[in-house]
Formats: sequence, C-alpha cells, structure tokens
Amino acid sequence: MTGVDRVDGAVEAEDEGRVGRRALGVPDLSLVVLIGATGSGKSTFAARHFKATEVISSDFCRGLVSDDENDQSASGDAFDLLHFIVGKRLAAGRLTVVDATNVQSEARTQLVRLAREHDVLPVAIVLDVPEQVCAERNATRADRAGLPRRVIQRHQRELRRSLRHLEREGFRKVHHLRGQAEIDAAEVVRERRFNDLRHLTGPFDIIGDIHGCRSELETLLGRLGYALVRDGLGRAVDAAHPEGRTAVFVGDLVDRGPDSPGVLRLVMGMVAAGHALCVPGNHENKLGRYLKGRKVQHTHGLAETVEQLAKEDAAFRDEVGTFLHGLVSHYVLDGGGLVVCHAGLPEKYHGRTSGRVRSFALYGDTTGETDEFGLPVRYPWAEDYRGRAAVVYGHTPTPRATWLNNTLCLDTGCVFGGRMTALRWPERELVDVPAERVWYEPTKPLAGEAPGGADGRPLDLDDVAGRRIVETRYMGRLAVKEENAAAALEVMSRFAIDPRLLPYLPPTMAPCATSQEDGYLEHPAEAFAGYRADGVREVVCEEKHMGSRAVVLVCRDETVAAERFGASKGVSGALYTRTGRPFFDDPEATGTLLRRVGACVAEAGLWEELETDWLLLDAELMPWSLKATGLLRKQYAAVGAASGAVFPGVLGALEAAAGRGVEVGPLLRRQRDRAADAAAFTAAYRRYCWRVGERTTPDGSVSDGPVSEGPVSDGPVSDGPVSEGLGVMEGVRLAPFQILAVQGRSLAGLAHTEQLALIDRIVAAESAVAAQEDGPSGRGRVAGGAGLLATTRRIIVDTEDEASVAAGIRWWLELTADGGEGMVVKPVQALIRQPDGRLVQPGVKCRGREYLRIIYGPEYTRPENLKRLRVRHLGHKRSLALREYALGLEALDRMAEGEPLWRVHEAVFGVLALESEPVDPRL
Repeated sequence: MTGVDRVDGAVEAEDEGRVGRRALGVPDLSLVVLIGATGSGKSTFAARHFKATEVISSDFCRGLVSDDENDQSASGDAFDLLHFIVGKRLAAGRLTVVDATNVQSEARTQLVRLAREHDVLPVAIVLDVPEQVCAERNATRADRAGLPRRVIQRHQRELRRSLRHLEREGFRKVHHLRGQAEIDAAEVVRERRFNDLRHLTGPFDIIGDIHGCRSELETLLGRLGYALVRDGLGRAVDAAHPEGRTAVFVGDLVDRGPDSPGVLRLVMGMVAAGHALCVPGNHENKLGRYLKGRKVQHTHGLAETVEQLAKEDAAFRDEVGTFLHGLVSHYVLDGGGLVVCHAGLPEKYHGRTSGRVRSFALYGDTTGETDEFGLPVRYPWAEDYRGRAAVVYGHTPTPRATWLNNTLCLDTGCVFGGRMTALRWPERELVDVPAERVWYEPTKPLAGEAPGGADGRPLDLDDVAGRRIVETRYMGRLAVKEENAAAALEVMSRFAIDPRLLPYLPPTMAPCATSQEDGYLEHPAEAFAGYRADGVREVVCEEKHMGSRAVVLVCRDETVAAERFGASKGVSGALYTRTGRPFFDDPEATGTLLRRVGACVAEAGLWEELETDWLLLDAELMPWSLKATGLLRKQYAAVGAASGAVFPGVLGALEAAAGRGVEVGPLLRRQRDRAADAAAFTAAYRRYCWRVGERTTPDGSVSDGPVSEGPVSDGPVSDGPVSEGLGVMEGVRLAPFQILAVQGRSLAGLAHTEQLALIDRIVAAESAVAAQEDGPSGRGRVAGGAGLLATTRRIIVDTEDEASVAAGIRWWLELTADGGEGMVVKPVQALIRQPDGRLVQPGVKCRGREYLRIIYGPEYTRPENLKRLRVRHLGHKRSLALREYALGLEALDRMAEGEPLWRVHEAVFGVLALESEPVDPRL
C-alpha cells in the first residue's frame, strides 16, 4: 500500500472484530520510521513486527549516553548516536527501524536524509491513537507516571500537522494506522526490491547494446541456441532456449540502427514470456520520456527511432511506453554474484533504490571534462571496483569485451560496424557476431577500452596493506597481521614477478613428527603413524628432489599469455620461486625452459585432453645451487672450507703427539669424529650442486663453458648427455609433481596418483620433443640420458599394513643412503578432512639423515645433540602449513572461477605474508 491512507484528523473508534488483517508493505531494505506520540505503542509495535536488532530506540540511545532513558538533557547526544547506528546499519544493507516519536518534521528530515545517503527507501508507519489512551499508558509506567499531559497534547498537534506532508518530505510509503484496532490488525509484509532477483540463478546469456540491429540480434540468439518465434508477418516476437537459459539485455535496445521497433518487439515478447530480463539504457530512458510527451532533443539516433515507430500502430507505441516505464535500473542475480545494468554500478549501489542509483546505472559517472570529440569523459569506476559480484554492463563502446576487476563491458559497437557480444553466465564465455555493416558512423573511433581499459589499476595498496582477513573455503577466515603484510609488501613490490603472472604461491611444508629411532631425527615410521591416526589409509611417498621449489606457468603460446594473463610481448609464461621471485634474470633461460615444457605438454596431448591453453605446475628445479648460491658459499661452503683447512693440521699434530707417547687418545678420537662429520657435511651439500649452461660431448664429458655459481661437485653435469635444444639450460633439471590448475579449473583436488600419471606423460614426451629439436640427424640424445624434465619416483603405502609400511621405510632408506634429501608423504586423495572437519596435512616431509646434517650442522647426529634437537615444537609449523595451504587453494579456486586479479592476489599475498611469521627455519 502506498501513499497516505487517510489524512483527516478524526480518530474513529472501530470494533476490533470488524477490522480485517491489514498488510503493511515494507521493502526488505529500507529505513522504517515509526511516528506517534509518547505512549502510542511504538515500542510494542516494533517488538511484535521486527527483530530486536533491527530496532534502534531513542530511549535506548539516551540511556547509553546518560544512564537514564528519560534524561531529556541528553537527547542531543542520544540522537547523534541513533543516527550513527542507523547509518552503519544502512551502509551494511540492513533494514532498520527507528523507534522515536518523530512527530517533528526536523527529526524526520534527518532520517530521510540518512536514507537518501545510503540509497534506501524511507517508509513511515504512523501510530495514531487517542490522547486518552496515550495518557493511560504513560501512567502505568513508573518512569513516565509524572509526564505532563501537555507533552502528549503537543505531540498530537505536531502529528496532525505532519500527516499531510509525509510524502512530500520524501517518504516513499506511508502507512497510517488509526486506532488500536487497526494497529492490532496490522501485519508487516517484507517486500522484495524490484532489483533483487538473487533467487534467479540462471544460467544466463547477457547481451550487450543492440541499438536497433535486429538482424544481428537474431543471429546472435541463434548462435546462443535460442529458437525464434515469429508472428504471421514473419516478425520475431519471442525466442526460447531449449535448456531453459534466460537472456538478459543490458539496455540501449533502440536508436541509430535500422530496426528499433523490431528489436523492441522481440525483446518485449521474450520478457513477457519469461524468457528474458531487461534493464533500461539511457536511450530507452530518453525514448520513454518522448513517448510520454516530454520535450527531448531528437539527437544520438532518437530521430531515426521516432521515424521508425511512426510506421507502427498506436497500440504498439503504447505497449512500448508501458514496457519502458516498467524497466528497473539494475538487477542483482545469482545469489548476489552477478549484477547487470547499463552503464556500470559501484558495489555501494548494488541492490539499492534511489534516483542517484538509477542515474548511475543509466549514464555512469563523468569527470566533468570533455574529450577532443566533445563527448564527456567517463569516470573510470571499474578501475577501483573491488566488489565480489561480477558487474556486466554496456554503454561505452569498446573494440572487444575484456574483464577488468570483475567487471565486463559488452558494448562492442555493433551499430558502428563492430560486433554484438553476449556473455554466457556462469560459464563466463563470450559469444559474438559481426555487424552486417556500419549502420551509424561513430563520433569517435572505437580505439579505447571500456572504463579503466588496459591501463587500469588492477591492484591497489589498500588490497594488501594493514591487518587483513581473507575468507577461504577450506579454513574459514584467516588473519594476516599488519607487520607480516608489511614484510610481504616489501618482497612483492621489490623482487616479485609481474603479479598477473603470479596466481599461486606454494605453502610451506611441515616435517613429520620427531623420531625416537636411534640416530635419527626424522623417520618415515612417524609419518605413516601420523596419517594412520588421522584416518588416512593410503599415502603416496614421493622422492624429494635436490632442488628448489618452483612454480611454472606455461601457456600454449605468447598470444594466450597476453590475452589470459596480460603478459608482455615475447612472454609465454613464468617460472618463479616459492616467494614469487624469478628464477632466472635471463629471459632467454626462462623462455627456453617454458618452450620445452610447452612442447612436451603438446606432445603428450594434454592441451586437448584437459581442454586448456595453459597449465600451472608445481615442481622442483635443480640443482639447488641455481638459487642457493649465497647460502652455499657463505654458510655451507665456509664451514667445509674451514674444516678442510683446520682438521688436517690438528689431526697431524695429535697423531705426532701420540707417536711420542703423549696421552691424547680420547682427544684424537674426538677430533677424528669431528673431521669425519665435517667431511660428511661437505659431501652432503655438494650433492646439490653441479655445473649448468655448458655443452657436453657425445661421451658425456664436460667441455669448458659457463657454470652456475657456488661449489660444484666433482661429478658430471648430469646422469647422461643433454640435448642441444636446451642451450643455456643444459644441466638444469625440472621435476614437476602436480598440475595445479588449467583453464577454468583447479586441479588441486585431483588424486596424487592421477596427478603423477599426467606428469609422467609430460616427462615421457621429452624424448620425442628433443629428437625433433635435434633435427634430421636424429641424434635424439635425450632418449639415452637426462633432458630437462625429471620423473618423480614414488611408492604407495598402506598405513594399516605392516608389510607395506616396512616397504615404505626400506624405500626411504635406499633413497637417503647416498645422501638423498628424502621424501614427501601425502594422502593419495587430496583435500582430506578429519572427522571433526579439520583439514589433514596435505603432505609432510621426511628428510634423510645426511641431508639433515646440512640443516642442523655437521655434528647433529651425536647422541647429546639429538637429545636436545628432539625437543622440537612443531605445532606452529603445522598450523602455518595448513593456513598457507588453504590460502593457496583459495587462490587457485578464485583464478579458475575467473575472479579479478586483486581477489586472486589477496590469497597469494596472504601466503607470502604468513611466511614472515617467526618459526624455526630448520623445520
């Protein structure tokens, strides 16, 4: 019910039995203002019809600021507080009820202003009861028993003066309840806003600006799978999709093109049949005003539409006028995840109702400037957009539709000779058809992008600065401390690769529980027992390679990298460390590696099988010396060099003293043990270093050439000849072990056995790729030796089978006998949860006895040192591993779902920030 029901001052006593139920329509997002004299029952009415949290009472606010709800001297502060709370609720999109007398126009004016500021509808509910009833009610309240009668009389007079003016004050709905019987019979009915279609989940086909191009529209609908319905004259009057999809038109149906009436006839028919939704464009708004007899300028194509409509009958023109008048400024669809409007809409306007919202949805916003063509310069609202809902719009012609910060402009200038474009939702697929001709010469060429365009600001400091809360699907809300965010910002801004090519950072990995096995700090028995306790029966043990964690983004070609990730010319992907830094300063080295991996993916047939043009791989890059040169030289090599220089002399002197009969036996034995530990330490780290970037002769020996910095082992470059096709990358090995994501999908949930089977195919394909690179000579040297790609060896262990567990332990002992790093133990099935819902560790590392010598020092295996080191506090490390894992999964999901870069980067940045949490680096 809208409008004032009755505004005469009489109050009639009505028999309650003769009063039927009365529905009071209240928009589900609005500011409800209760109006009535003291004692009229406003608080009782509010408690009966609204949630306690929805009602903001002036008495309650007065009590908050003065400890006395009746202290009128505190009213100023109380209403300041009331207005503040109301503003916060409205900003959050919460229906809010103000329980105060509100009989004075000044008090109502401030509330109406608040509603307008937050673009919600103000609704007035007047409780009009006799003065005597108000007086009797106040008399029963101890805190108001002494209230003078004149106060009630003043309220009643002010109420009478107000009734005729409530709509003019700005209230969109006024419900006047007269007498207690009407109040008791009232029932508040919450009405869904016209723009709130969140219950409609699609799928949708959103179609950009049409501008009278009926023929192209029919072609586009056909490509989208719609079947056209024609009337007796052959005119399209409806179109339905056999799968029940719904078309959504973003406005600007008319003007400039050859057949605006035909477009209107088709769109109106689809909307009437329930096959389509439509929002108005600025051209429909202008045409609607013309059809109402308003004075408008016949510019920008309106003259052509008026001429075309003149050939239609009056009934059709009336139907058009009615249709245009009923269009809603924008729609919120698919659970709030999709907003469709004509000119775009910032998040603060989504689902709101006001003239300001409608104006922005129709025309957008301008800077107040004009360009060289005399057209207004649009404010680039999309550059700053950070909303979770995808905003799909039109209005500003652009050569092609491109996503910017989760917004997409579909106006690709069909009427100007461009294309007519549609977006399939939720698939996020673009479908377009070319214009049949240039129907209208544009005022300026379609050379610019949509607002923001390619020069937009996809990331902002506010996205990552300060304390952050990141919502994840696997661990809920994860906090990032301000100091950790600052540390991550330093790394990300100074050293990381282009964030567009950085969609994921791998999490840290916790070690297995500390072993009590004699001589061991870590042992696989603890890893198997831990997973068995978590209810995980099958685990896969993967060889831990002697390298550095690497993430590889490989695209089918440079065009894919540019279109999907915004890569620069000549870039076909990325290779970066677990902190987002590039592995190689030399672009040629990165390009060589990416080309080889891409060629192997193609040879394995995975581009087609996975239906993707890019892959994101988790891998190990060897040798370790490629990135750990400083660590090796300053920390490890320094220890090895010092021991090599000192111990021979010490041992020589002690042995000489022993030869002279001096009693130095215990000291000599201790120093010999220390020398042996130091030699073992040196041998351990040398296994992780070898020469790269050289040529090898056919027999596998090494010729002179550039080498990686740092200590180098005395062994050959690799375990066999290397293909000439690798060039500067010869001697480098890449061991991929997981495909993280492909186009439109995260593969993080794929079982590790399936993951490794796909990886094996990529590695196996390298022989054929290398043979092709070697040319007609057919040397194919990779087939007989090591190429770039390395296989990850593994074994499956049943944690509940003693024999299987024993086999897993033997395998680990064999891996680590010669100083191998160890293995990673993972549940075969990914994303395992415990019975209480908590995530199980995605993997634990079990490092070899000699490898840990590098980490804990040459003499760590001595019993007294092991006893001390076994007091390891793993709780924080395990928590950190799970949190980073959840953030990584969130980044992959967001990327797969096509969310904007800032949303993906929020999770990526969170992983890097958590890395600066203080934790024992040896873990």
